[in-house]
Amino acid sequence: MNTELFITKRIISHRADTNRISRPIVTIAVIGIALGIAAMIISTSVVTGFKNQIRDKVIGFGSHIQILNMGSNRSFETTPVKKDQDFMTELKALPGIKHIQTFATKAGIIKTGDEIQGVVLKGIGSDFDWQFFQDNLVEGKTFSVLDTTKTNNVLISKFLSDILKLKVNDSFVMYFIQDPPRIRKFIVSGIYETSLEDFDKLFILADIGHIQKLNNWTPEQVSGFEISINHFNNLDLLTWEVQEIVGFDLNDEGLRLRVQSITDKYPQIFDWLNLQDLNVWIILILIFLVAGFNMVSSLLILILERTKMIGILKALGTNNWSIRKVFLYHSAFLIAKGLFWGNLIGIGFCLLQYYTGLIPLDQSSYYLSEVPINLNLFTILALNAGTLLLTVLFLIVPSYLISRISPVKTIRFN
Repeated sequence: MNTELFITKRIISHRADTNRISRPIVTIAVIGIALGIAAMIISTSVVTGFKNQIRDKVIGFGSHIQILNMGSNRSFETTPVKKDQDFMTELKALPGIKHIQTFATKAGIIKTGDEIQGVVLKGIGSDFDWQFFQDNLVEGKTFSVLDTTKTNNVLISKFLSDILKLKVNDSFVMYFIQDPPRIRKFIVSGIYETSLEDFDKLFILADIGHIQKLNNWTPEQVSGFEISINHFNNLDLLTWEVQEIVGFDLNDEGLRLRVQSITDKYPQIFDWLNLQDLNVWIILILIFLVAGFNMVSSLLILILERTKMIGILKALGTNNWSIRKVFLYHSAFLIAKGLFWGNLIGIGFCLLQYYTGLIPLDQSSYYLSEVPINLNLFTILALNAGTLLLTVLFLIVPSYLISRISPVKTIRFN
């Protein structure tokens, strides 16, 4: 039989004694643990949810990996590459690759009445994955792209729709500054909104055939390829593997191709998102320290309150470590009780926010309409296990006070 655990259970079963000094202090410690784990669950869920949603929106505009001509600079006027590449079969067979599509970009100017706006026309083909824009569509519908015929339908953002006063089925003229200058007329098929203003005010989706015609390209020429992967955590590895397949040598056209990941294309956004991890760690450390000090004070009170019991156990021959284990078991029980209520509060709040969107956000400042939630079972289990383990370890040092208690003095004065 585990003697220390048996004694702990007897102590806990007699906690109903309202005259004990430790009762309110222990209650405060349990509440502190509960609020602490609830705050940790909420903060990690919100921060990871925020990171995931912003990251997914950025990826929605450019996929995870792009393959471009090495001669293409960071502007939207690109040097074409051949659509049919020898490495495409090998790329599609690469584990972790979800989808590959062609694209082309060209800068232009929209003028409607008194309004004028510089934008980027992003050309898409019949292989385009519409899932991201369908999820963010607010009006109208997407359009079909066929290899045989060219469509004048386009998808614009709500930002452009508002400032240019364009609605679904409205037409507008777009000007392209080149030699000679060219004009194209488009029809608004649908309106999307991602709340990423830097992207919403820039991109218009159109048939890739328009850009090929404007640039005097053949139907077999595109700006490059966009690659979607299954898991973002594999981005660096897959970028390297794609680079190994594409190669550094000149291709059949005498051109060299460049592979870049979305994190390389928009480093400022992903560096900013990575900084959110630092905020989470600061919150976790502060909460842990507060909870730890609460439990230390509770443990000391429990020890001082049970000095007579400690003296009797020592007189019966119980060693210091066994007595310390009694109080560490007791503390672990209190911590587990706090964790139970903290999980109930934290997970309950997260579920409420996830399903109801109770707390809204200013989209212009946070890029989201409501506080995002990302509940991860592994993260919750890790927070609980870490809090229980680290807090109990934190209590080992103050439990040494038991070794200073003399059985002769405690029994004599009690």
